Amino acid sequence: MVKNIFFFLAFLAVLSLVCSVVLLVYRENRILNSIINKEEKKKEILSQMIKEHVKELLEVKKEIPKSNKEPPRNVTLGPCPENPPKLVGPLLVEFHQQRNLDDIRQEYGSVLQSGGRFKPSDCISKHKVAIIIPFRNRHEHLKHWLHYLHPILMRQQLDYGVYVINQDGEGKFNRAKLMNVGYAEALKEYAYECFVFSDVDLVPMDDRNLYRCFNNPRHLAVAMDKFAFQLPYQTYFGGVSSLSKDKFLKINGFPNTYWGWGGEDDDIFRRIIYHGMSVSRPDLVKGKYKMIRHDRDVHNEPNPVNPHKIQKTKWTMDKDGINSLKYTVKEVMKDVLYTLITVDIQAPPS
Repeated sequence: MVKNIFFFLAFLAVLSLVCSVVLLVYRENRILNSIINKEEKKKEILSQMIKEHVKELLEVKKEIPKSNKEPPRNVTLGPCPENPPKLVGPLLVEFHQQRNLDDIRQEYGSVLQSGGRFKPSDCISKHKVAIIIPFRNRHEHLKHWLHYLHPILMRQQLDYGVYVINQDGEGKFNRAKLMNVGYAEALKEYAYECFVFSDVDLVPMDDRNLYRCFNNPRHLAVAMDKFAFQLPYQTYFGGVSSLSKDKFLKINGFPNTYWGWGGEDDDIFRRIIYHGMSVSRPDLVKGKYKMIRHDRDVHNEPNPVNPHKIQKTKWTMDKDGINSLKYTVKEVMKDVLYTLITVDIQAPPS
């Protein structure tokens, strides 16, 4: 009897132990499954967050243009405004610092085309302008001119090109004939409608003095520092001027016979008046200019014959001009800042 009771109690002990083990294993499995479920839920939440973030990034990427360097091809540019919006007004102009062409190329070359050509990138300019510079042995002056004028012309939103017309040889200088050559050569390259004729030693002191054409021929250099910022006389037309193509042809261009210094500006003014036109000018504030001081050029001395020719302009202007121009192009050199055209204009010896 005692033996049976002992076996029964032993059986209950073993059964209790087995139940405890089973319960323990079950509990551990529940805890483990709970942990696994929590981790899987975290992974699911994290995965969802990543998907949403990637979607947001893709949406943002769609809104960013691929490039801001040039407008989309299907966008049509409108005309530039009549009044350029980026003009700054009075400028500080100084010539004491030496200029280097490489520095000027580095500063402006990236927005210029070969030959000193420029067009606005954000609008279509209404003004196709050729800048004509009669030239010989003025390289330091040219550096100053390029340094100051390119940014001014860009702000004025012009479709422009710069043409430096270099007189070959050591004969007498002829400013007006070189300007005629510049007119003829520029038109071989582009359909310019306006021509600005500028001495290389004159820099405007106000970018509101617009280098373009108006209803009448325009005298731009009205207030030079060498004349105490005043117009020296009412018929003065020297330094810098602009004429549209049709006005230039109407006066038969400029005279070809003024060798040496003096007289051609007064001849041009008379041509304008004799053809029933008047000269327009900016005011004395916008029309200020600073001149680079220099000695008179060799082979460009005052010619005592020239003043007498002015009295005959009315009778000579229809046969002495663009219709009688003769010259030979010796070389054309394209720099990113300008086009240099060296010409033989059959100059008499000085």
